[in-house]
Amino acid sequence: MNGRELVTSLMRIGGLYGLTAEKFSLGRRNADVVQAMLDGGIRIIQYREKTKKMGLKYEECLHLRAMTREAGAAFIVNDDIDLALLVGADGVHVGQEDLPLEAVRSLVGENMAIGLSTHSPEQGLAAEARGADYIGVGPIFATQTKEDVCAPVGFAYLDFVAGNLNLPFVAIGGIKEHNLAEVAAHGARCMALVTEITAAADIRGKIAALTRILHG
Repeated sequence: MNGRELVTSLMRIGGLYGLTAEKFSLGRRNADVVQAMLDGGIRIIQYREKTKKMGLKYEECLHLRAMTREAGAAFIVNDDIDLALLVGADGVHVGQEDLPLEAVRSLVGENMAIGLSTHSPEQGLAAEARGADYIGVGPIFATQTKEDVCAPVGFAYLDFVAGNLNLPFVAIGGIKEHNLAEVAAHGARCMALVTEITAAADIRGKIAALTRILHG
């Protein structure tokens, strides 16, 4: 199974989608946080560190790539296409203002998944038509973990995606333990939580609590 197949199959199965956020990790290294995520059963990890130097990001991603491969988990790099290629990531996730999907595909080839952040029905339909492997849907609620983020899309766009698109998708943005069940009730099977996991004192315990909600 290549990276593209692994990412899309895991997203269709559903569950928690982990992201790095060292700034919000209580002083812990990304490697330690990701290991706790993997130990807790998360099988999709996205590396998202926008302010670090490229050399440091490369070293971190090499380590995380080895960890996720050993765990049978998918590893996705946010924004940095060259970094994703260099470390052999399973996928790369881009935004609306990054390179167009067609250009990204020409660089990464057919075996790497491409995810695209979307915020409206028009963007979701365009992503499906242009060959995205999966989309991010959000921000569902207000979030403080990403700069220059757009206004929350709420449940209207999530409902549209769940009812009209065939692409795998991950709901993201302000999702916490207290609203996780509500997001799932609107059709999300794969959900990204950032600080709720990275800033938890007991990451494995937090993941267990979140998983019980999803399976409840």
